[in-house]
Amino acid sequence: MRILVVNPNTTASLTETIAASARQAASTGTEIIAVTSAMGPASIEGYYDEAFAVPGLLAAIAEGERNGADAAVIACFDDTGLDAARAMAAIPVIGICEAALSLAAFIAQRFTVVTTLDRSRVPLEWLVQRYGMAARCKVRAADIPVLSLEDPASGAAARLRGEIGLALDQDRAEAIVLGCAGMADMARELQAEFAVPVIDGVSSAVRQAESLVSLGLTTSKRGAYATPLAKPYEGMLKFFAPKGGEA
Repeated sequence: MRILVVNPNTTASLTETIAASARQAASTGTEIIAVTSAMGPASIEGYYDEAFAVPGLLAAIAEGERNGADAAVIACFDDTGLDAARAMAAIPVIGICEAALSLAAFIAQRFTVVTTLDRSRVPLEWLVQRYGMAARCKVRAADIPVLSLEDPASGAAARLRGEIGLALDQDRAEAIVLGCAGMADMARELQAEFAVPVIDGVSSAVRQAESLVSLGLTTSKRGAYATPLAKPYEGMLKFFAPKGGEA
């Protein structure tokens, strides 16, 4: 089994962190193919960055599918471009936010997502609502720029820990969901430190992608995720013009 894991920002060092978590979670015999988007922002922090991350993400998934990937994981907690990717691809596509929230629901009644900047909090609250978890899940921001997670001198890890402590105390959270793919390497350490389940979306998505492939399930092409209809695209987006599906 081959699982494509796409970092939809352009920072290759973050991809290395994501890939390590994915490979640690993967079953024996699963090959993780981790790629960095070739175009777009260095990090995804809010709606504007997200919009410009989607073309590179879709190009990476299309290439991975052509090269034989059995499933794809979008390694950004905003589930960047998820609906578009599912419409485009014939293989299953998993977003790490949806994967992490669904896993958290199996093991806790109340849980809190701890993300990076406050500008990311509201988009994640909408995702929590979309995925039917609003009654059980809160979202907190630790005021951490995404790229600061790579700098031990930034104080990001301390702020993340402080916000987790507040989630356990004030939200009465029974589990913590890490709301950024760049936090993937911290999950086990934080779980041991705080003595509650700490869920990383990357590893969650890899396991769920494996399950779908093993069960022979892929995205329905009836209705919302039907293959896009053929039509011309112009300018810089000409490359993305769909070849066509049924109306």
